[in-house]
Amino acid sequence: MNFSDKPDRTASKAYKWEKYKGTEILPMWIADTEFRCAEPILQALHERVEDGLFGYTLPAHDTEALGAVVGWCEKQYDWKIDPSWIVWTPGVVPAFNVAIQAYCQEGDTIIVQTPNYPPLLAAPGINGLNRTCIPTVEVDGRWTLDFVALETAAADPKATLFIMCNPMNPAGSVLTQDELDKIASICRKHDVLVCSDEIHCDLILDESKHLPASAHQGLSQHSATLMAASKTFNVAGLGTSFAIIPNTKLRAAFNKATRGIVPWVTVTGLTATNAAFRHCDDWHKAELSYLKANRDFLVTEINKIPGLKAIAPAATFLLWVDASGLGVADTQKWCEEKGIGPSPGRDFGAKNFFRLNFGCSRDYLVEAIAKLSA
Repeated sequence: MNFSDKPDRTASKAYKWEKYKGTEILPMWIADTEFRCAEPILQALHERVEDGLFGYTLPAHDTEALGAVVGWCEKQYDWKIDPSWIVWTPGVVPAFNVAIQAYCQEGDTIIVQTPNYPPLLAAPGINGLNRTCIPTVEVDGRWTLDFVALETAAADPKATLFIMCNPMNPAGSVLTQDELDKIASICRKHDVLVCSDEIHCDLILDESKHLPASAHQGLSQHSATLMAASKTFNVAGLGTSFAIIPNTKLRAAFNKATRGIVPWVTVTGLTATNAAFRHCDDWHKAELSYLKANRDFLVTEINKIPGLKAIAPAATFLLWVDASGLGVADTQKWCEEKGIGPSPGRDFGAKNFFRLNFGCSRDYLVEAIAKLSA
């Protein structure tokens, strides 16, 4: 569990590092970590490879992986789910696009919060539908949803689906019980379904408790919850996630929308998910401790740099930095000229911000602060 290691990712052709290959720019953008997988995951994958057979495996037949998800939900969120509620998907991005296909009709409007990560913002347009954005606002030093805007957007008769992100990416907030109650009340009142992207829900860095959307009494029959081991255990490249959909009709519609288009998840992804959820608690606990220290360091140092400010995220390994105080026309260009490659705020719907990935060795953060301060 050496989270301070700086692995050479050249051989894996890591997208994060390929973007700035051949430059002096330190990549701190895409949301994967620099952490080597936990040994139980690696051991399980080695055993699967040694088996030597990679023929068709229907994910629904992998009862061990299904049981691991059931056990994880009960242990982590005190949520008792039925294995039949689980629909395996090759990523949350395909999953919320499938949800749009399953639950929306031509001419419908999809509600999304902003800022938000680019694939989610793009999803309504990709599917030929309208998009209404509701802002994220700062209240008492914390990012939260604009519930007045959500009420207004949901009241539109054409609004049929709210795709939310919890914990928020890039803002890092974790929805409280009161906030989830408001979402449930508004969406039920206006007959708007909820698709909740919760891929970062196991990366909570403070005392917040994650509350899955579909575990909420008011949303359980009116929502789909999307989760994965990928962000937490750094196995995104194995293309495996899952939707939890308690409502039989919504689940059937979701499954129907995948047919002939969405492939089964990989056998290695199922293996990794099973191992992650059953055998990696110590690694997970150590990771959270390391990330929390990284977050605290980065927030403190960023707030010392004139023109920059950031609110400590309650979750994720991503820091949303307000660069409006710089007074520059292009914050991304400013960062790259300093030798840092963050995720551009404009891609998230906020051009005066940028997002920094602190899921890495502390040495990289020290280097990044030195460059940004120069």
